[in-house]
Amino acid sequence: MKRLFLTVVAVLSMTMTFAEDEKLNNVESAKAYNMEVNYGKLADFLGLSSDQLEAVQDIHTSFCADMLNAANANSDERASMVNGAVEKDLKYMRNVLTGDQFRKYLMLLNVTFNNRGIER
Repeated sequence: MKRLFLTVVAVLSMTMTFAEDEKLNNVESAKAYNMEVNYGKLADFLGLSSDQLEAVQDIHTSFCADMLNAANANSDERASMVNGAVEKDLKYMRNVLTGDQFRKYLMLLNVTFNNRGIER
């Protein structure tokens, strides 16, 4: 009886440990996909006008929502959702930014994805 009890306790302990690790991985994943930025610094870096800044804020807010949806999706769907979010973001940004600003934005986005380990 004592062995049975110890076995049950050991199995429950291992199950709780794995569940905790999975929850921790999900939290870390959600943090990596959080794409919120300081718009003042982004405006300075890209040299945005006030009209451009307004448009970039709207576009980037939508991009952030799409990325958080991708973070909460199954791992099978995540890559396609990230690609869709990036393509939509770049399509709209290309219409708002000048060529030089767009190149800087693209570089910034690539560095962010590489630093966070997000695959596209």
